[in-house]
Amino acid sequence: MVITATDDPDVNRAVFLDGEAAGVWVNSADDPANCAFTLPSRIRQGSLLVTFATGGRSPAVATWLRRRFSEEFGPEYGTLIDLLAEEREALRAAGRSTEGLDWQPALDSGMLELIREGRLAEAKERLQACLSSSSA
Repeated sequence: MVITATDDPDVNRAVFLDGEAAGVWVNSADDPANCAFTLPSRIRQGSLLVTFATGGRSPAVATWLRRRFSEEFGPEYGTLIDLLAEEREALRAAGRSTEGLDWQPALDSGMLELIREGRLAEAKERLQACLSSSSA
């Protein structure tokens, strides 16, 4: 992987073409025509990774979106993922399939708010109740 960051389009193009010939991915900063890939702006909370990309057309918009949403995706999302993963593993350990379960009602049930309030046991109970009603 190669990243160029020059103000010289001829250098960027030469590096890009050399990379293409060698099978190496090249990103030319602020020069999307000479990119094999672009770098998204990202938010990471535990296992959650949210990216914003504009195909290299406007890195400023990608950064603006990341800043705008970074407070929305707080640590409670990592806790939510952990809670669902634990329940999924418990179901599998009990010999149940998790594929036919409808996880969306659980996610829409207010679990995230319960986690934000520190009420993890209630969030887990709500998850289990939603999953048991979806498998009935």
